[in-house]
This record gives sequence, structure tokens and C-alpha cells, in this order.
Amino acid sequence: MGTPANPQKYAVLAAPSPIEGTGAFAGEAIPARRKIGEIRGEMISVHEAWERVKTMERIMMVEISPRRAIDASRSSDPLRFTNHSCAPNAVLRIRQGRIEIYAMRAISAGEEITCNYGETHHEGRLTCRCGAVNCAGKL
Repeated sequence: MGTPANPQKYAVLAAPSPIEGTGAFAGEAIPARRKIGEIRGEMISVHEAWERVKTMERIMMVEISPRRAIDASRSSDPLRFTNHSCAPNAVLRIRQGRIEIYAMRAISAGEEITCNYGETHHEGRLTCRCGAVNCAGKL
């Protein structure tokens, strides 16, 4: 069996982020409404995901169904560093068990790629650092 195809449709680079830690940045201009790429990782149960996040400094876990989650903490996909923003330029979609990220608008080369995480298990305990004018302040 060969190497799986690269799920990235556009160049994405991981670099220090003004929002939080490492972020995902466009390595080239990305047109609006285009698939940027995917986040791959280990498929695990939601129960196992809850156990793992207890010991993680940076959570890279996405629930893809009520019973399954993907742990992207050991993935090489740079989109795993996509930070939250209350004014995002991209959207995360779950399609057939895959985590896909699409541009909501044109994204310039060098711009940080962000998604609105929506409802999280942080229950408002984390401070949002996105800096958007309409920032909710909490995740």
C-alpha cells in the first residue's frame, strides 16, 4: 500500500500566531469557497478523546460523530493548527468522517486561516484571543 494522497489543496504553513501558539497560514492566495484541505489523525472513540484531552496542553481533537473523534495531535497536516476566530475566514465541515476546511472568502498569502469552533466542551472557561471586533471573549 502506497503513501496516502496529500489532502491539502493549497499551500498551508504552520507558524507562530498572534492569536494562540502556532497557527495555520496561507502559503498562497486561496480563492473564496474553495476547499483548502483536510485535517487527518487517529480515529478514536469520543470516550478515549475525553480521556486524552485531560493530559494535552494544546487540544487537537474533533468530534466527527456522537461516538467517534479524530485526534490530530500527531498529524503532519498544517491545518491542525487552525485557530478559532469570532470573525473567521474559513469553515470546518465534517464530510464522510473527514475534517475538511473551506475558505469563506478570498484569503491572501500570509494570512492566518481561522475557523469559528462553534460549540466547544470548554463551556466558556477559555479566553478568546482572536481580537475580532465582534469577539465573544470566551470559548
